[in-house]
Amino acid sequence: MTKVGLLSDTHAYWDEKYLQYFESCDEIWHAGDIGSLEVAQKLAVFRPFRAVYGNIDGQDIRQLYPQTLRFTVDGAEVLMKHIGGYPGKYDPSIQGSILVHPPKLFISGHSHILKVKYDKTLDMLHINPGAAGISGFHQVRTMVRFVIEDGAFKDLEVIELAG
Repeated sequence: MTKVGLLSDTHAYWDEKYLQYFESCDEIWHAGDIGSLEVAQKLAVFRPFRAVYGNIDGQDIRQLYPQTLRFTVDGAEVLMKHIGGYPGKYDPSIQGSILVHPPKLFISGHSHILKVKYDKTLDMLHINPGAAGISGFHQVRTMVRFVIEDGAFKDLEVIELAG
């Protein structure tokens, strides 16, 4: 069993609540637009950290984190890319990878809109955790926690960050 803390679009904004809400997590994943190495480093020191770079991330972050990341956790294959779209409207840059070899979980960011949707056609869960930072048009800052156990996803929690 692996408990995951998932966030995206911090845009260099640091909030101590990230650590507070991810205290119970085994890993932290960031779906891009990290914005600064400082944010990535603080998360990576706290828990094992996986991330992809987003469209606003500079070369310093792009050298450390890939554009697309595919990995397996507790029996579930995961694919993460900052700009990825969502079921029914995947970004052309990821369509081939998803359609040819769909993972069990596809994670994207970029839209700043929290969305959890199941793709029945591909038998795949999609999660966009929304935006945890303060830059952008979103009204509510959000993150997600969930559990992966034996290839299944459960106990998904949406976290709304005040302020």
